[in-house]
Amino acid sequence: MTAALSQPIPQGDYIPARRAGALIFTSGMTPRREGVLQFTGPVRRDQPLEEQREAVRLACENALAAARGLLAEGESLSVILSLTVYVAAEPGFEAHSKLADFASARLREELGPAGIGARAAVGVATLPGNAPVEIQLIASV
Repeated sequence: MTAALSQPIPQGDYIPARRAGALIFTSGMTPRREGVLQFTGPVRRDQPLEEQREAVRLACENALAAARGLLAEGESLSVILSLTVYVAAEPGFEAHSKLADFASARLREELGPAGIGARAAVGVATLPGNAPVEIQLIASV
């Protein structure tokens, strides 16, 4: 497990996550540290996927941090119900699900098999701030 990140800093008029009972819904998280984007897009079709690993993992860690920020003392995330990975990719890029696997691997590190839930990997033209990826989670306590 990596060192916990502080709560992500919203880049607009929203909150990092919302809790309803045992469910936690995160906002879309990009690869930022202390509000500063660390990686930019778009993802290139001829670029080795490994070059995007850290961007995907950081976005995923931000989503985890947002979810953890709503846990009461003694609580933990028990399962990831849904993972959506948005990829800002140039035309012709076809490895969206392979990039999403980097996020799935991070969630598996965190929660074991319970870190793997339903998933969508979606290609988009652009993302906020020219981020290469954005990740949104639905988790249960």
